[in-house]
Amino acid sequence: MTRRESQSLIAVRLKEYSVSESGLTALELRFSKAQHTLNASRRTLLQMILENPGDTFFLSSRELAKRYQVNAATIVRTIQALGYRRFEQFAAELRAHFITKITPYTALKAAILEKRTTADYIRQSLEMDIRNLHSLRTSLDPQKVIALSKQVKRARRILVIGIDLAAGLSWHLSYGLMSMGLPAEAPIGSTGNIRRRVGTLTPKDLLIAISFGRCLRETVEAALQAKRQRVPTFGITDSEQSPIAQACDNSCIAPVVSPLFANSYTAPMSILGTILVACAHTRTARTLNLLRQIEEDDRAGHRWYATSEDGH
Repeated sequence: MTRRESQSLIAVRLKEYSVSESGLTALELRFSKAQHTLNASRRTLLQMILENPGDTFFLSSRELAKRYQVNAATIVRTIQALGYRRFEQFAAELRAHFITKITPYTALKAAILEKRTTADYIRQSLEMDIRNLHSLRTSLDPQKVIALSKQVKRARRILVIGIDLAAGLSWHLSYGLMSMGLPAEAPIGSTGNIRRRVGTLTPKDLLIAISFGRCLRETVEAALQAKRQRVPTFGITDSEQSPIAQACDNSCIAPVVSPLFANSYTAPMSILGTILVACAHTRTARTLNLLRQIEEDDRAGHRWYATSEDGH
């Protein structure tokens, strides 16, 4: 496949990720086309799932059956009636449906309509974080993280792109990598600043892009620019169908579902932790040497707070 063909394919996939010209997601289109072949109970079941994707996309077929008080076979036959061969395909499009439809306004409005107490919302937020971590634990492939750590080790430069709230994630990862003596940076500022930084990358470097949901334009375009320059790219996002996952060579998926208007970054932070752990254990000697130097500097310096009773 030529570079132009590759870019065209990415563009098509990014377009498919968004809603269709009719305003429907891929899952809604399947449902619309199959409605005349579905019986009343299957139509009702699918309608309930589509109306509550945030409560269902992370569930297994057995858990989904329990949620709607049917047996697992009913769930399997229903999604097969939509044309899915495997439940995982259905779950992926349900996740994309949720991501496409949810906005900060609709999330907060839906939460308000539930008329819960503030304490209930706090507990719900913590519960969703736990669910996100559980989903990550069951889906993360350690070999993918190990492969990334080897790329990081070989890279001449590592550019971590994360914008807005994701800037905290990019800074955390770049700081952790720098602490191990790796040449990482997380550029901030204008679109021009990011484009110029990406423009200096070569195939010997590495770009890590972090964005979720429909994904920020600047982050996606940075990944596409790097790809045009034949720079290896890796994405951290929340769906295999997201623009970041489609634009990058490889990616890790971390759910960011939250009951309110801001993403939950509990699972993405955990992914960053696994990356740093893998990097530390693929270059143990050098990491230990650097940490020893940092420890000696800390003992000799004044980095940590101490009272007069400590003798400082």
